[in-house]
Amino acid sequence: MGSCLSSDGQSSSSGPSSPSSSPAKRPWKGARRTGPRSSSRREEQQLHKIPGRMFFNGASEVASLFTQQGRKGINQDAMIVWENFGSRNDTVFCGVFDGHGPYGHMVSKRVRDILPLKLNANWEEDECRETTISNCGSINSEASSTVSLQEEPRISTDFEENDEYSQMYRALKGPFLKTFRIVDRDLRHHPDIDCFYSGTTAVTLVKQGNELVIGNVGDSRAVLGTRDHNNSLLAVQLTVDLKPNLPSEAERIRKSRGRVFALRDEPEVARVWLPNNDVPGLAMARALGDFCLKDFGLISVPEISYWHITERDEFVVLATDGVWDVLSNKDVVDIVASAPARSSAAQLLVEWAVKAWRFKYPTSRIDDCAVVCLFLNADASKVSSNHAPKEVESPTGNDKEHSGPISFDRVNTIRSGTDILQDENGSGTPELHSNDINSIEGDNFSVQYQQGVARVDTLLSLPRFVAQNKQQTSIKT
Repeated sequence: MGSCLSSDGQSSSSGPSSPSSSPAKRPWKGARRTGPRSSSRREEQQLHKIPGRMFFNGASEVASLFTQQGRKGINQDAMIVWENFGSRNDTVFCGVFDGHGPYGHMVSKRVRDILPLKLNANWEEDECRETTISNCGSINSEASSTVSLQEEPRISTDFEENDEYSQMYRALKGPFLKTFRIVDRDLRHHPDIDCFYSGTTAVTLVKQGNELVIGNVGDSRAVLGTRDHNNSLLAVQLTVDLKPNLPSEAERIRKSRGRVFALRDEPEVARVWLPNNDVPGLAMARALGDFCLKDFGLISVPEISYWHITERDEFVVLATDGVWDVLSNKDVVDIVASAPARSSAAQLLVEWAVKAWRFKYPTSRIDDCAVVCLFLNADASKVSSNHAPKEVESPTGNDKEHSGPISFDRVNTIRSGTDILQDENGSGTPELHSNDINSIEGDNFSVQYQQGVARVDTLLSLPRFVAQNKQQTSIKT
C-alpha cells in the first residue's frame, strides 16, 4: 500500500532501488543523494542560524512556543516565531502549521521554512514598487497588482476605506495572497514531498508596531486575549475555521464538482470528497497541498484579517486543532494568563490540552498540539529571569528528518463505505464546548487508554490504486 502514495514521476520505488538495476544506473543514484534533498538540508541548516528565528520548544522575551506529539504517530505539527522579521526591529512573524496525510509532517515543516522567506521577499518587492510609483508619478494601482482578482479571498473590507490603521493591511494583503500561491506551487513541484494526498493548515501572523495582519488557511486558529472595561479577560477569535460546513465554502466546492458530506458515525464533521470516490474525506475547505482536491473546490487562498492593538490587548495564541478541539477560546486565554511566567505559557497550554483529551475522549488517540503565544505589551513582570532567547529541542524529535510516508494508522484508511452518511446538504460543526477546566484538575490522568480513532481526524481515507492512476482519478466526471 505504501507504493501507491509516491508522487508522479518518482522512481525511487523502482529502478535505482531495485536489486536488478544495471550498473549504468548507479551514478544517477549517487547523484540523486546530492541533489534536491541535500540542497534542502543545506537550506535548513542556513535557516537554523538566523538570529531571532525559533522553531523548537522554547521562549524569548515576547513569545513562547511549544509542541508535543500526540498518539497518532510522528508529530505533524510545526511552528515558528521570527523576531526582527525582514530585519525590521519592530516586526515579528509567527505561524503554526498542522500537517495531514502520509507526508503531512514533511509538508508542514516545508511550509514553516519557506513561507516567511517568500512573504518577506514579496513584501519588500511591493515596497520597492510603491517607492518607484511614488517617484515616477501616479500609476493605476489595480494595474500594478500582483494578485489576480479571481484569487481574492472572502474577507471583511469594512476598515479598508478611510481607516488610518489599515495601511499595513493594504501593504501586506497582496504579499500574503501571492506568497500562499507561490508556496502551494512549490509543494506541487517539490521532488521529495508527495503532496497529492498530503497537506497542511497555516495560520500566520505579522505584528508590526501596534498592528496585526493574519493570513489563514485550514482550521488552525488565532485568538486574542484582551481585557474589557472591568478588567475581565476576554477571548476574541481573530480567524475563521475554514471548514466545509461553512455555506460559502461548501458552495464553492460543490460548484467545482467536489462533494461535501459527513459520515454516519460523526455527523457533525463535514468533509470534502472526490466526485466519484469516497476519498480522501478532508475536514477542511482550504489547505496548502492536497492536490487531489485542488480541481474540485479545495483552495489555498488565505483569508486575511487585521487587528489594531490597544493597551487592553495582552497576547495572541496561535494553535493547531489539537488544542481547539478540546478547549474553548476562553479556556485557552485563561490558561495562558495563569502561567507563572511567559516563558512557560505555551507548554502549560499544551499540558492542559492533553489533560482535556484524556478527560473528554479517553478512548481516542490524542492529537498533536502546537502553540505559539505572542505577548503584545512590554510588561516584563511575568517574564522568566533568563531574558535570552532559549530553544529546547522537543523530546519527541519534532524536527527530525523523515523522508517517507507515515503509517496508514495515522490517516485511517480502513473506513467502510457503509459508514457514509449521504447528506449533500452539508453538516454544521457545532462548537466543541469544553468542560470547566477546573473540573479536570487533580484527576488521575495516568490511566491506560484504549486505542481508537481521534475525535476529529483531518483525513480519513486514501485510495488503494497505484500511483500512476492518481491523475486519472482527479479528472473523473
